[in-house]
Amino acid sequence: MFSDEIKTLRRLGFRHLLLQVLNFASVIASGLMIWKGLGLITNTESPIVVVLSGSMEPAFYRGDLLFLTNPPTERYHTGDITVYKVPGGDIPIVHRVLETHDVIAKKSKSSSNGDIELAPVQNQLLLTKGDNNAVDDIELYQGLDWLERRHIVGKVRGFLPYIGYVTIAMNDFPQLKYALLGGLGLLALIQRE
Repeated sequence: MFSDEIKTLRRLGFRHLLLQVLNFASVIASGLMIWKGLGLITNTESPIVVVLSGSMEPAFYRGDLLFLTNPPTERYHTGDITVYKVPGGDIPIVHRVLETHDVIAKKSKSSSNGDIELAPVQNQLLLTKGDNNAVDDIELYQGLDWLERRHIVGKVRGFLPYIGYVTIAMNDFPQLKYALLGGLGLLALIQRE
């Protein structure tokens, strides 16, 4: 089945094969750098997420690709669509902000003369709910009463419909993911350019 490809690999030689492996590694490294760069620019650990459930229908459907930002100085408002992760949960959740509450806490800050002053710091607490859900998300918070700003991954700024189905298909059928990655790797190795 792969006899022609194996003959091609032998004919290309070790140096060419090594060059192809390095090119493939360069492409992977470039992709990771672009991902991390986007994360730095948007101030979020995950600048792009895929909607995995129908809880936000009709605003977003399963498979929609969402673009996020998380500016540190921007406040969240009722009606904003956020993505959050609670401690112990590994899947980000896309839901709309139902309520917000501002809490002022005291944070220590040293002054120019060496004294420690308590400066007021505003913390925002959020309650969310899926548009297609009957009740709010308190049950999803795993013991928390409110979401804090540290739980928020980002605010939705845009989306592409149905593009994320590729990701969903690869998660639902791991064999497809391995076949696709293996095929891409083989193509990278036998390509002559």
